[in-house]
Amino acid sequence: MISQPVAGRGRVSGALLVLLGAWGALIPFVGPYFGYAYAPDRAWAYTSGRLVLSVLPGAAVFLGGLLVLASDGAAAIGGFFAAAGGAWFVVGAEVMAVAAPGGPYGPGSPVVASGPAFAPATMRVLEHVGFYSGLGVVIVFLGALALGKAAVARLAGGRYGAPGTTVIEERQYGQTY
Repeated sequence: MISQPVAGRGRVSGALLVLLGAWGALIPFVGPYFGYAYAPDRAWAYTSGRLVLSVLPGAAVFLGGLLVLASDGAAAIGGFFAAAGGAWFVVGAEVMAVAAPGGPYGPGSPVVASGPAFAPATMRVLEHVGFYSGLGVVIVFLGALALGKAAVARLAGGRYGAPGTTVIEERQYGQTY
């Protein structure tokens, strides 16, 4: 069990991080097609806010997921990148509101399309959760999971699987029949 590679144990979290990173980076651009958007509600409309609050953290999470999938040595770095990108999804809008008040780095306002399946207040909540806070929390969890798996495997590998060491088994009850 201990000798199982980290990449084998982290494939699910790495794949989910890749998918969530792509979602976070692309949803502001494709969301307007189905009434799920922040202003501007035009598909593929570039703004500085979308770059700073969605594309860059989404790219960090995507890259982190690829690193978790790639190798045992890179899994810890990938988990850190993913967790940092997820944290930025959660707090990025608030940080940018303080760092550049009134600047172009805001997320915009939620857009409620005509005739949505949900009430306008519910759509605003779903947009915020799907674009930023909920997405970020799930990414931080998966990034921390990948980081923890990499750390435990590295510690276990150093303790039990170091080359040149032998394990001496002691028998407590004498010879076994």
